[in-house]
Amino acid sequence: MIAAILDPLRRGRQLIALLAMMLALVLALPQARAEAVEIRNPSVENSDEGYLLSLSFSFELTRALEDALRRGVPLYFTTEVQISRPRWYWFDEKTSSVSQTTRVTYNVLTQQYRVSLSGGGLQQNFNSLEDALALVRRQRLLIADKGVLKPGEVYEVMVRMGLDTARLPKPFQVHALNSSDWRFSSDWKQFTLRAE
Repeated sequence: MIAAILDPLRRGRQLIALLAMMLALVLALPQARAEAVEIRNPSVENSDEGYLLSLSFSFELTRALEDALRRGVPLYFTTEVQISRPRWYWFDEKTSSVSQTTRVTYNVLTQQYRVSLSGGGLQQNFNSLEDALALVRRQRLLIADKGVLKPGEVYEVMVRMGLDTARLPKPFQVHALNSSDWRFSSDWKQFTLRAE
């Protein structure tokens, strides 16, 4: 009778000990995190076309991304910008949302890297990966047309950049979900803009 009562207690203690060991192992594993992309020096200027955002990114490609690029896999880097106007009485007003994708490819025959902007605006060849990435690291894009932002109003601008895995070939999309080497993005950077 006593053995029948103690047996479930022993099993319960063993189960708790096993769960504690599993939790300790999970916490001890190195945490997978996205490769850091740092956004630097964002500035907005009012031009004849509208509001232009100039900024630079600081990053290095992982070894896996470099290898894939040299084997002919194009890499797509997408910069997203969202502009909203804070309102105290309701949700923020979404004013503008813009994205720009930069495609980097490698041609094995010519041994050159090619950088193309979405919309076909710019296409340029480079002899080295570092030169090609220099164009990706410095960007300038139109974030709001003339007349979209109300003069004198203060707007919140949020920007981020990262590898667009949805544009990769299907086998690499699956691989990107499972590999930390393919997680490559920045956090949202936020700053204020007073419209002129």
